[in-house]
Amino acid sequence: MKIEKIEAIPYAIPFKKPLKFASGQVTVADHVLIRVHTSDGVVGIADAPPRPYTYGETQQSIVSVIRDVFAPALIGRSILERDRTTAILDRTVHNDVAKGAVDIAIWDALGITLGVSVSQFLGGYAHHMRVSHMLGFDSAEVVLDEARHFIDDYGIRAFKIKVGRRPLHLDLDLCKVLSSELEDDIELYVDANRGWSANEAVSALPALVDSRISLFEEPCDAREALGRRRLVTTSTIPIVGDESVPRPGDVSRELISGGCNAVSIKTARGGFTNGTSILNLCQGMGVDVLMGNQIDTQIGSAATVAFGAAYKATHSRPGELSNYLDLADDLIAEPLEIRDGSMAVPTGPGVGVSVDPDKLSRYRTDK
Repeated sequence: MKIEKIEAIPYAIPFKKPLKFASGQVTVADHVLIRVHTSDGVVGIADAPPRPYTYGETQQSIVSVIRDVFAPALIGRSILERDRTTAILDRTVHNDVAKGAVDIAIWDALGITLGVSVSQFLGGYAHHMRVSHMLGFDSAEVVLDEARHFIDDYGIRAFKIKVGRRPLHLDLDLCKVLSSELEDDIELYVDANRGWSANEAVSALPALVDSRISLFEEPCDAREALGRRRLVTTSTIPIVGDESVPRPGDVSRELISGGCNAVSIKTARGGFTNGTSILNLCQGMGVDVLMGNQIDTQIGSAATVAFGAAYKATHSRPGELSNYLDLADDLIAEPLEIRDGSMAVPTGPGVGVSVDPDKLSRYRTDK
């Protein structure tokens, strides 16, 4: 069960349309496929989605740090040495997406080797998870039509609305339209991606409350510490930390300083091991969590649902699992399905999904 080789394969798949939000936009999924090969002939996989405007990692930096730093340090080690692996990865600061993908691929290889589902191995709480879909910047009419499409075609009943534009009424009017036009049992929450100032976020609160917004994610830069603390104290809507809380130490800092009172966990940003540490910390402090999305492919979404369904706390809220639907294609061999607003955990060993070799050959950019 020793690691023999680690591959980092860059690839690019276009989106059907640009996905726009406060910190940037994406038109192409220029991700990295990670493959961990073991001495038993097992191959574990994971997807690494670079977000340079949020975390500083690029497709090339992910390939380089895995090829030049992580792989040489991990080859020859057993996939059972999970804490040792984490310690080795953490010798290198930052690079959380690259670390997370290596971590997930090792967990996948371990599950395949043992013949068990990683989701069951982690916690085994449930076999499915409710789905939330992310809606990017556009006119109220377009976003409303998009939401209705996902309600009608997939049964999705929860939506994250990207906000953070100026003037504020662009987004506040959008939220008002969605809350008035969609059924009352459909959950709506917002994510500003640090696009507003703390004062702007405070001024937006009354309108967001009137639009029955359930969560307010990253309303402003967490470095606006005093303003953000005032926002958390003022708001009746939970303030969610996301890009400000990539690691357990960041979670502790933001919760103790009053920078947030709920936390988004992303398997793409730190893997299963880091995610478990954050979850345990939040549970110990009585803090709500939700499963976030890094505009993941189906491989990434499979990892998210595997983790999210494994624990009661993460399963209690809809997970952001569906944004692969905005991609023109995918690498996955067995497509995921969303039925009646829920996604089932893949049933195979490991994370439960595999790569279509023809699609990988078509979309990889290193050959």
